[in-house]
Amino acid sequence: MSQMTANLIVFPDFDPNQFYLELSEDTLEGSWQQIDRYSSLSRRWQAYLHQVALTSFLNWLQEEQSIKAKVWPNRSALPSFLEVVDGTAIEFDGVRLLLLVTDSLDVDEMRVPQEWVDIPSWVADYYLAVQINPDDGYLRVFGYTTHQQLKTKGTYDGSDRVYYLSENDLIADLDLLWITRQLCPNEILQEPIVSLPPLPLVHAENLLIRLGQSSVPVPRLEIPFVLWGSLLEHDGWRRQLYEKRIGLTEQWSVVQWLETEISQVAQGLGWNRTQWQPSLVAARGESLGSSIVLSRQLVIKEQPYELRIVPKGLPEQRIWRFELWSSCPSHYIPRGMKLRLLTEDLQSFDNNEDIALNNVDLLFVEVSLGSGEGLIWEIEPFPDNYEREILRF
Repeated sequence: MSQMTANLIVFPDFDPNQFYLELSEDTLEGSWQQIDRYSSLSRRWQAYLHQVALTSFLNWLQEEQSIKAKVWPNRSALPSFLEVVDGTAIEFDGVRLLLLVTDSLDVDEMRVPQEWVDIPSWVADYYLAVQINPDDGYLRVFGYTTHQQLKTKGTYDGSDRVYYLSENDLIADLDLLWITRQLCPNEILQEPIVSLPPLPLVHAENLLIRLGQSSVPVPRLEIPFVLWGSLLEHDGWRRQLYEKRIGLTEQWSVVQWLETEISQVAQGLGWNRTQWQPSLVAARGESLGSSIVLSRQLVIKEQPYELRIVPKGLPEQRIWRFELWSSCPSHYIPRGMKLRLLTEDLQSFDNNEDIALNNVDLLFVEVSLGSGEGLIWEIEPFPDNYEREILRF
């Protein structure tokens, strides 16, 4: 892979061993339009810097290097990360790469928030230290390292909860990353870490109330890391934390979706309302609790599917049916695929999943829920860009 460098006139201290990218005006201006709401101006600025770096680096990977790279876990999730911690991740070819962005002109070390090192599902393979200068229109990667090197050679600063490596301990030449990937594809990049203990629901609810106040400027330092990490690793709780901190009301009430409309947040993830036709209702031969059905389009192993939520029976019975269908008329749900429901704190319960023992037309799970109860749906194999969602009933 070849490096891309910007106009050297704007780099008086240009280092030919480091990676540079010019920042286009379209990227600099367009990134402001893509920034969501944040609880403070400082968080919004950090989100902007990461958006510029992410867009520029991702475009370079896709267009200049022909790498099929994507944002991890997906673009819609970025605000819930950047509201509380710096860093954006990219995945390609089974590798996760983390961009850590600063606009400081005087940098001599990489500082990695503990979340990206010690939350098991967040761990990256490579960590890139990125300096960005929007005024002069460039970014540079002044070094990179691996998770294993961070854990074995990095210094942990408990006051800020970061791991840091001096610039001298980083690999300056980004080309070496691609060369190493080709020559040593089985290189060990991650150091084993322990799983975080599950967080009881009542504890999570209390923490969300406390840390969801925008008056708490740095929530990541307010509680022990083991609690904080467990809270963030749960996609639904992390998203709730973000929504509370920016003052959004409940966005995930299925009852509200049926009675009025689907929230903009949920629409952005693909949820929509469908009006049942009388002929279809008759064909099902079932007593439906509403003529409105909620659905979400999914892609699983390059095949399209549809997840539906169907209210059944009388409203006071509060019976809900989750269905998974193939979106292709001639395509079945393959043997081994699973549709599963979990409680808000990821606990199983009786009859909470359906497994395709053979090729089948659909999978379904029915549940009876109390008012305000939360559920999480899962499908195995996981859909593309999957994140756990807490649906409130």
